[in-house]
Amino acid sequence: MEENNENAQEDVQLENEMQERNENNQEVETNLLEETKRELEDVTDRYKRILAEFENHKKRSQKERAMLYNSILADVVEMLLPVIDNLENATKVETQDEEYKKGVELVLKQFKDVLTSKGVEEIKTVGETFDPALHEAVSSIQDDNLGEKEIASEYRKGYKIGNKVIRHSMVVVAN
Repeated sequence: MEENNENAQEDVQLENEMQERNENNQEVETNLLEETKRELEDVTDRYKRILAEFENHKKRSQKERAMLYNSILADVVEMLLPVIDNLENATKVETQDEEYKKGVELVLKQFKDVLTSKGVEEIKTVGETFDPALHEAVSSIQDDNLGEKEIASEYRKGYKIGNKVIRHSMVVVAN
């Protein structure tokens, strides 16, 4: 019986040791799981931040490219505007050769179509209200038929790309 008692005590002791080991293992596993969760949260947070930074960089790069493109286009168009002015003046001249005049008009139209396809547009003037951001007043007149700061005539056409003015319109302002 004593042997059974000793065996029973050893069994209880072994059982207690196993239970203690299981509890220790569970505690270690719990700590390891919590640490892994924290690491995962940190990595996920860093990933989200890097992704957001990348998206911002992409947007910024696209915006800079568009601005650079429009700036270069505006520079090139600005150099070509005197050519367009001369073609417009050539179409106003009286000539005996109507075919020649039609040819100049076609070249002018082609030039304007190319500019329009690139987003370049003429600034509206006659009948519009004077806007110093778009127009350059070269003189003023008194005319009771026109409203205050209304544009009476245009000396030189102005052009813009989107909101960027390439060349201001030279105009005569009424009243």
